Amino acid sequence: MSGIDGKTAANLQKIANEIRKDIIRMTNRAGSGHPGGALGMADVLTALYFHILRHDPKRPDWPERDRLILSNGHICPVLYASLARSGYFPAEELVTLRQFGSRLQGHPERGHLPGIESASGPLGAGLAQAVGLALAAKADGAEWRPYCLTSDGEHDAGPHWEAVLFAGSRGIGNLTMLVDRNSIQLDGPTEKIMPLEPLAEKYRAFGWNVTEIDGHDFSQVIGACEGARAVADRPTAVICRTVLGKGVSFMENDHRWHGQAPNDEQAAQALRELAPNPPSPSSDEGAHANR
Repeated sequence: MSGIDGKTAANLQKIANEIRKDIIRMTNRAGSGHPGGALGMADVLTALYFHILRHDPKRPDWPERDRLILSNGHICPVLYASLARSGYFPAEELVTLRQFGSRLQGHPERGHLPGIESASGPLGAGLAQAVGLALAAKADGAEWRPYCLTSDGEHDAGPHWEAVLFAGSRGIGNLTMLVDRNSIQLDGPTEKIMPLEPLAEKYRAFGWNVTEIDGHDFSQVIGACEGARAVADRPTAVICRTVLGKGVSFMENDHRWHGQAPNDEQAAQALRELAPNPPSPSSDEGAHANR
């Protein structure tokens, strides 16, 4: 696992906390959206944008950047907040989520915002896009790699498993996929709606390298992604055990918050619960080209 020190972990936690506040404000202002999964993946996105990914907010089209594909596009508030706090666009724009004329659509679309690599909405399609990018990087002899974020609920979709089979059979080792394994989807627990376990064993059967981690532990997230870079002959699946609605007591593990925005009273309570952490660094401090 990664040897990040306590100061680094504490700094990442501050950033993640600010991102969670952004998610609450964004979805409350919009009156719609998907706060539950977005809150649950705040730590993973923070680790990616502020430690793992090779990227430069001042050069969003830098050819050597790593590419992040958000397959479960409905949790885009966490992606938008991560991009803004990294320095891709002003954080003040976040509150325009889902408004007419806004660049922050309900599902991300490439070309509307810097840092968005692909359009997403139909679940189950993102991994195939990431596989194509990985093949392109290999063909060019490039060092950048795609990272694909997927939800456990979208594992119900057939196209996702076609991409899993293809990537494993071709030994696409420059591909890292992170699964948001909160065990909840729109209508309830995944294991009651469409059981996925034993999920890790299924990926291994398809020829993947698999790591199971606590998706709220920065050392584990960073360590798993670093470990994936050392595996050249197989794609890597990082199964992140997460809590839907993480950080907000009345949202945690409640499937109703998959796609329900907080009203003013609920948003105020959520922000109070998230308040103890001090502000995150400025966007200038967050903007960086990793590696």
